[in-house]
Amino acid sequence: MARVGPNTTAPAPVDPEDSRRVRAIRRARELYYGASPASRRFRFALLTFDVLSIAYFVASTVTFTAAHYQWLDFVIGSVLLVDFLVRFAIARQQLHTVRRLSFWIDLVVIVSLFGSALVPNLDYARILRMMRVLRSYRLLVELRRDFITFRQQEEVVESAVNLVVFIFIMTSMVLVVERDTNPDVNTFLDALYFTVATLTTTGFGDIVPTGAAGRLLSIVIMVFGVGLFVRLIQALFRPTKVNYTCPTCGLERHDLDAVHCKHCGSIVNIPTEGAV
Repeated sequence: MARVGPNTTAPAPVDPEDSRRVRAIRRARELYYGASPASRRFRFALLTFDVLSIAYFVASTVTFTAAHYQWLDFVIGSVLLVDFLVRFAIARQQLHTVRRLSFWIDLVVIVSLFGSALVPNLDYARILRMMRVLRSYRLLVELRRDFITFRQQEEVVESAVNLVVFIFIMTSMVLVVERDTNPDVNTFLDALYFTVATLTTTGFGDIVPTGAAGRLLSIVIMVFGVGLFVRLIQALFRPTKVNYTCPTCGLERHDLDAVHCKHCGSIVNIPTEGAV
């Protein structure tokens, strides 16, 4: 057995609590970011929960039944809170995480879910809960990593998600702003109808905003919504990427006018129609 001499510093004792914490963080990182089958199943379960919670928020907004299922708000809020804390704990750069918009969106949604017991008639909480749809961007990241089919149609799916997120948030805002002052806007369907009619510049005129706030919302819908709608059409019928396997490195997606592979620099011979 080796002895510790007078000039030898004894190794610092390892705190069992710190060791358990390190192991727990390592296991959590593997679940959230690993490539094992268990990690994929765990992430798929989280994505399923995201979709179901979004569906509940939409349904409760349409039917105005959120007050009858307040316990479900607490259940969803508890799951989101645990997920929020774990993700923050395992983040390698926590300060960078705090600076992200998604961090504050998740925090606001969690607060609104638990705050529904204190302020049950807070209409603007519907907007905060619909912002939960913005977590779909994290869903895109997960799908991009785990599914080859998604990577092939990534541009179309991402454009569609951008448009759907915008429509849901704008519809919720229209419902909150116009419901008490506009007799033509009484349900979520009315607000959705007005939002889509405005976004597509159809403008039937059977539902019109009644105040300054409604007119400002209409301007936002037209200015930003038209661009998102056109972007989706472009992604569907004229994508900016083309599927072509590089013979050298195997990269599958390239720009329409690519001459060299961005990954390895090899010459690629992508068939075109003569115009890009």
